[in-house]
Amino acid sequence: MAHDVVPSSVKIAPPPVELERPPLVENNHSIGWISDTVAGVIEDKTPGWWKLAISLSLFVSLGLPIGLIYLISTGVGVWGLNHPVAWGWAIVNFVWWIGIGHAGTLISAILFLLRQKWRTSINRASEAMTIFAVMCAGIFPGVHVGRIWFDWWLFPIPNANSIWPQFRSPLLWDVFAVSTYFTVSVLFWYMGLIPDLATMRDRFRKVAGKVTEPAARLRNKVAQFLYGAFSLGWTGSNRHWSNYEKAYLLLAGLSTPLVLSVHSIVSFDFAVSQLPGWHTTIFPPYFVAGAVFGGFAMVMTLMIPLVSLYRLNEIVTIRHLEVMSKVILVTGSIVGYAYAMEFFIAYYGGNPYELYAFKNRAFGDMNWSYWWMISCNVLAPQFFWFKWCRTTPWFIWVICGFVNIGMWMERFVIVVTSLHNDFMPGNWGYYSPTWVDMITYFGTFGFFMTLFLLFCRFLPLIAISEVKGVTVQADPHHPLGGAKH
Repeated sequence: MAHDVVPSSVKIAPPPVELERPPLVENNHSIGWISDTVAGVIEDKTPGWWKLAISLSLFVSLGLPIGLIYLISTGVGVWGLNHPVAWGWAIVNFVWWIGIGHAGTLISAILFLLRQKWRTSINRASEAMTIFAVMCAGIFPGVHVGRIWFDWWLFPIPNANSIWPQFRSPLLWDVFAVSTYFTVSVLFWYMGLIPDLATMRDRFRKVAGKVTEPAARLRNKVAQFLYGAFSLGWTGSNRHWSNYEKAYLLLAGLSTPLVLSVHSIVSFDFAVSQLPGWHTTIFPPYFVAGAVFGGFAMVMTLMIPLVSLYRLNEIVTIRHLEVMSKVILVTGSIVGYAYAMEFFIAYYGGNPYELYAFKNRAFGDMNWSYWWMISCNVLAPQFFWFKWCRTTPWFIWVICGFVNIGMWMERFVIVVTSLHNDFMPGNWGYYSPTWVDMITYFGTFGFFMTLFLLFCRFLPLIAISEVKGVTVQADPHHPLGGAKH
């Protein structure tokens, strides 16, 4: 049967205004405005708040070498570990930092493959956050073994003692999974940076003749050389763009399974054991959902203040914040469902030790950590059902702060409350961290923020080329796009 054809004289009405999606870049700015705005963050004078923030983060990061040097020179007895709590803050912090590093690759790789254009304004910062978070996470497995000078035994290399890594141990799988994830994340981040590094090179080259002061001229030459070296001779030709898009797509495809595998393997550290509270098949999807949940919250925690301080509100818009709030709501609901299923599995399985482990989490000596976890991870994200809560930046920032706290509490609950009351009541003990635990953990915060602030100051915070590609000016079919101009 022939389809009805609409006569050319009949005009189809546009969709109602309330159904139109807001643009990804507001106010129909020109393509050049995007370059000027993002590059201006690097080219302008260093703001006072940045100097204050970098000074504070450097001071806090001093706790990391102090804690590590004291730990290595004295021994792991300076930690709060005891019997039966043989794992403490080191593993809690490792899993938490790895979870923080999930959002970057998810936003960049998976959403790129799904052709979600809203990722373009936030993917660069989230990728950088991923790399820095994995660097912080990698510190803890190296030092929690105690004798750090034997770390080379983890690698499958011949040695005189005929000691080989235990390839059946998930702890060794972590070494390969995290190192692979870090390597691919760095390549993916750097690949996306190349066009923007070339943009910065050309901008510094353009103003080279206008700089008269010797110090400013030297800075300009150094910047031009470094941006030019790392842009790898990018010219923006069709051949370069073709190769770039192929390589970016391949790296996105390679990164996607790593997003799922890395935290699944981290969960196997617990799930393959026979300990009540750990020995469950729900851990891999539960850990992945929790990592995406916490990672997105950390992206929002960092981006909302930066967007305001650098006045990037027209590039990172309310639409971006609202979509990410919806992702947090969905993943938070998945995490809440996993918490309920853990209790159901313990009850339905009929194992009294398993059931006691979960009752102890909720009503035992450390029940405060469990209810902090429930409040921050399950209850707090439910505010995002309401549009005002999803579109008010300061409120989103507060909720994301609670989520960050709750995700750390989740790792604490899993690790510590499953261990502190074991099968023999005579072994029961209460876990408390020492000053070495605390100073090392907060030192990683300083280390992370130092790297992130340096990234914001010297590299494009937003992917210039990708944001240009989602504007109406880049759409040949839009009235303001290439078809008309």
